[in-house]
Amino acid sequence: MESDALFTLGEPAGAPSAHAGSGGVDGFTAAAADSPLPVRMRPASIDELVGQDHLLAPGAPLRQLVEAAAPMSVILWGPPGSGKTTIAHLVARATDRRFVAMSALTAGVKDVRAVIETARRQRRAGGPPTVLFIDEVHRFSKTQQDSLLAAVEDRTVTLLAATTENPYFSVISPLLSRCVLLTLQPLDDDAVRGLLRRAVADERGLGGALSLETDAEDHLVRLAGGDVRKALTALEAAAATATARGVGRIDLAVAEQAVDVAAVRYDRDGDAHYDVTSAFIKSMRGSDVDAALHWLARMLVAGEDARFIARRMVIFASEDVGMADPGALTVATAAAHAVEYVGLPEAQLNLAQAVIHLATAPKSNSATTAIGAAIADVRAGRGGAVPRGLRDSHYAGARGLGHGAGYRYPHDDRRGVVTQQYAPDDLVGTDYYQPSAHGAERAVATRLPLLRRIVRGLPAPPARAEAAVNGARTAGAERVDGASEGGSDAVGEGQQ
Repeated sequence: MESDALFTLGEPAGAPSAHAGSGGVDGFTAAAADSPLPVRMRPASIDELVGQDHLLAPGAPLRQLVEAAAPMSVILWGPPGSGKTTIAHLVARATDRRFVAMSALTAGVKDVRAVIETARRQRRAGGPPTVLFIDEVHRFSKTQQDSLLAAVEDRTVTLLAATTENPYFSVISPLLSRCVLLTLQPLDDDAVRGLLRRAVADERGLGGALSLETDAEDHLVRLAGGDVRKALTALEAAAATATARGVGRIDLAVAEQAVDVAAVRYDRDGDAHYDVTSAFIKSMRGSDVDAALHWLARMLVAGEDARFIARRMVIFASEDVGMADPGALTVATAAAHAVEYVGLPEAQLNLAQAVIHLATAPKSNSATTAIGAAIADVRAGRGGAVPRGLRDSHYAGARGLGHGAGYRYPHDDRRGVVTQQYAPDDLVGTDYYQPSAHGAERAVATRLPLLRRIVRGLPAPPARAEAAVNGARTAGAERVDGASEGGSDAVGEGQQ
């Protein structure tokens, strides 16, 4: 079965010899000349490991684990291709430990208990300590994870577990508390590029038999999306295509043919990045859902960071949709969470749903202009002291200073609104928020003048004008593009 890193795992083993005759170590298959390129290029030492500098400092838990400096149990959490099982391979090479690897996809409680019992016997006999590696540990049931607790607690085994799922959701708390959690980050473009160049030159890889042109290298880096295994697999396919053609170099045409994906003209660090992002935002703002989906697809295919796309959508939900559809922010935030929790490629569905919602939603930039105007006043020096009635009165001596004096509690009024000064003296009567008449904000637009009049203690408008306000509110409650307007009667005519 295939593992989640740069080499293959064998079937679960109870207690094979520490160094099997196959040339590998417990549970691992040794790399052969015809092994896939990602297998052949797996790091031979911790110094060849790239992309996890935050975990490789001297004395850091990861380095201690690989160098056998401390028998701590560790859970490795990171996306595919970030090196989780590669680290397990480096641990397996430590000569003073017995290493057993299994996958949660096929192993069960019986397999786990067999390893633990063998480890216990060897420990009592003075044998080497046992490191138990479990790939995809999040696939273990609660019962299966429970079976590890005692052995991890008394260090019968040192657990090394790998998962692509958030362990706070997928690993039981007792097991998580017994382990050190190390979070692996996706490899950045420079790290992937460096590994591609190493594979081209290294004897374990292409051995310099072929050259890799810059545009082809850029294409492979974009396709990888931080997954070094994907990059090396694509490089191997491109090398096979070049060899079949009888050419000594891998150019963009060869790379495109090998992986059957055209190179999208999109530089994540150049003008195209900003141009496409701008077109994406402006298409959603202009309610052209089809164009917005095109620009989304353009970014995804080009390898843009899905988290960047999600962040822009969260901003857009408040900047350009705002109060016209308050649920848009929830949709965008949920899509951003899905990107983190699910990851690509599946998360493209979540992003597409959110784009459709945002592009077809009614639009309002009232939140943007409101906070902009408020910030401008603050920067201009407007805004005096906090009104005395609003100041904190909970600490000793506050009431003696007059803090909280005269404060009126809105919930004591049957309307839920009272006349009271909330703004500093020099900003009384300033209107920052100017609601639109779009979508759900239409109801707010009819309710807001009444709220401001009560809060500021202004006289009631003439009866005819009051009737017009109430009539507009009633009409707004009936037509708000499908949004609920029940809240528009929170302050009704009979409550004035």
